[in-house]
Amino acid sequence: MTRPKYLPDNFTLMLVVTVTLASLLPASGPTAHGFETLTTVAIGLLFFLHGAKLSREAVIAGATHWRLHLLVLASTFVVFPLLGLALKPLLAPLVTPELYLGILFLCCLPATVQSAIAFTSMARGNIPAAVCSASASTLLGIFITPVLVSLVVVPHGSAGISYDSIGKIMLQLMAPFIAGQLLRPWIGGWVKKRAAVLKFVDQGSILLVVYTAFSAAVVEGLWKQIPATAVIGVLVACAVVLAIALVLTTWTSRKLGFSKEDEITIVFCGSKKSLASGIPMAKVLFASSAVGAIVLPLMLFHQMQLMVCAVLAQRYARRAVGVEKNEGLAQTRA
Repeated sequence: MTRPKYLPDNFTLMLVVTVTLASLLPASGPTAHGFETLTTVAIGLLFFLHGAKLSREAVIAGATHWRLHLLVLASTFVVFPLLGLALKPLLAPLVTPELYLGILFLCCLPATVQSAIAFTSMARGNIPAAVCSASASTLLGIFITPVLVSLVVVPHGSAGISYDSIGKIMLQLMAPFIAGQLLRPWIGGWVKKRAAVLKFVDQGSILLVVYTAFSAAVVEGLWKQIPATAVIGVLVACAVVLAIALVLTTWTSRKLGFSKEDEITIVFCGSKKSLASGIPMAKVLFASSAVGAIVLPLMLFHQMQLMVCAVLAQRYARRAVGVEKNEGLAQTRA
């Protein structure tokens, strides 16, 4: 039986169920400590498997298109943080201070890999360049995001960030990733053939982080502190940030003379933010009680970017089909 188009995907439904479960039955005391340990192990395993899966050859093959990569990285790590700061007079009144910090944290994150490449492929963009840009963004984000958070997020509130967070990132995220890369010649093929295992660990680790984060936040009174109007405000804020990012990446790529295929890659890699990287990083960077409010804007932004980019990808694809048909007719007449 085909799923109706108006229903969200299974993972989105699981996220909603997880947040609901944490809100009604939050883990506390020894149970919470057990979930914290399990979550840390799951995140380490996640980055280990991603390290084993990531192809250095694919990254090197697309690395020569340096103008495109610089534009994507500038959008991800420069324009987005500046956008979050510049829009404070507009966004801050819509949400609570904690949620605004979550929006700033969202702006500091790397691009997502899987969906950026999938949408680029669907829209008939430059896939090798998308692989390179998205992979480089994720890898550099392990180093850059903690620095950006200390520069952008910390001065605007007390989210409980610890200043040894870069060391924690290195230990909990980068070390497993490097270990996976080093072992890739021996286990890379095994990991690649077991995409279901990677998907299970990927989604399972995110659900664990969401449950432990929201459990800690609920115990601290998250839903008493965040009114329904603030959640609506987050949706509006995410829509504003995403719309500006899409317009800027599209306009800039055209002004700089990139091809339509490169424009597609720039738009989808330069406007997306990674839930898979962001939630584990939030757990490492912030105090447990703050993580729930910090990741809420990211979770909402993630769903919004998937829906909007799916529509954009289909429009790009229809345009490409139209161009091919016109070229075919022109050749026939010639």
